[in-house]
Amino acid sequence: MSPDRRPDPAVTATPRRADRAQAAVVGVAILLGLTVLAVGGLTATAGSIVEDGAASASATRVGDDLETALGPGTGERETTVELASGTIEVVNRTVWLLDDDGVVWAGHAGAVVYADGDQRVTGFAGAVVQSDPRRSRVSAPSRIAAAEGRLYVGVPVLNASGADGVSTGDHRLAVTLRTDGEAARQRLPTSSYRIAIETSTPAAWERHLRERGATTTRRDIDGDGTPSVVASFEGERTVHLVVHDVRLDLAVGR
Repeated sequence: MSPDRRPDPAVTATPRRADRAQAAVVGVAILLGLTVLAVGGLTATAGSIVEDGAASASATRVGDDLETALGPGTGERETTVELASGTIEVVNRTVWLLDDDGVVWAGHAGAVVYADGDQRVTGFAGAVVQSDPRRSRVSAPSRIAAAEGRLYVGVPVLNASGADGVSTGDHRLAVTLRTDGEAARQRLPTSSYRIAIETSTPAAWERHLRERGATTTRRDIDGDGTPSVVASFEGERTVHLVVHDVRLDLAVGR
């Protein structure tokens, strides 16, 4: 008579059909959950890219408007800047012309600054600078140039009035820049000159001025915590200084 054979506990019983069906359902649910997570991640990434692209496009548009509003010329001018978000304001900034004896001329030029998240656009000293956490660049060049023993310096000096600062509150808003400028020209005697630009984006100004033949250093001239890029041009030069006295009114609406 054969001995009794009992089931070996180490041997797994063949799953029943119901168990297999339940496992399949669970597997499908897990796959669906993973798919939802993946799609959600892609959606978030795509949303960030779209937002970054929109902010960058808005900054470029504002930069173009600031170049128009603060460009060379005299007389009255009106430029409307369309904002979807962000803030725009005027901040104190200074330009200095220096020689070996010290300050020859100083202008409290003022800067028009637009900020939207990490995007920033600054119209100052005749140039427009766009910046974000990755880089800063001069998108509209200054009117500072050296040639044939001369140094040309054109600087708009803003006398701002109106709103101290405008915030859109994340609603579309039109901001009008009304300017009325007069130009005063001076010719300064031949000497070794340096020009200093007070700025919160010194790297962009350093690249810009080096492209124009200058060597640069940084210095906090007035001790207010904002550095200045000091540009030196080789040799002695005659300076042609054009100061655009610009009365700027910053107003909400057209």
